[in-house]
Amino acid sequence: MTFILGLTGSIGMGKSTTAALFQARGIPVHDADASVHALYRSRAVPLIAAAFPDAVRDGAVDRPRLSAAVLGQPEALARLEAIIHPLVREEEEAFLRRCRERGQGLAVLDVPLLLETGGEGRCDAILVVSAPAEVQRARVLARPGMTAERLDAILARQIPDARKRTRAHFIVDTSRGVVAAGRQVGSILAALAGRPGRGGRGWTDDHA
Repeated sequence: MTFILGLTGSIGMGKSTTAALFQARGIPVHDADASVHALYRSRAVPLIAAAFPDAVRDGAVDRPRLSAAVLGQPEALARLEAIIHPLVREEEEAFLRRCRERGQGLAVLDVPLLLETGGEGRCDAILVVSAPAEVQRARVLARPGMTAERLDAILARQIPDARKRTRAHFIVDTSRGVVAAGRQVGSILAALAGRPGRGGRGWTDDHA
């Protein structure tokens, strides 16, 4: 069976970079954010249109409008999550089913809010991507349209990095650059080689 490694971390920590490092070694990765973006152009559209009519334009979800509708509005955010989370889980389950059918020994679930939503229970191990707070803040504030107020609102929804790290089996520090992060990923793969996933089957890192 497939060993499931949950990859998570707060905004601006380098999750996408770390996920790409796993993919470069031939490890399949399910990107929850990418799944959400695809759903915003497909089967989630009528559901979101019913709940947030102003957030749908030209047959697709307008993400800035939807973000404005839920940011700082806990009840609205809960309505959105009740729509999106089950759909993303369906996509995730289909991904893992394909991995098992192909005999893939290791798969990565890249889920930003994995710990916040209690998702660690469906993983065999947790990897937290981290960086110093000043690095994180500089990265995020450099993004187009980002403000300090919006960043603070996002961080308020996320478990603090220090607490996430206490719940991790592995940590990748991305503040030292991609090459250093790649070495850390290699060490994680070496540590996991041969460990059984769900169902007892071990896996071998042929890319180390």
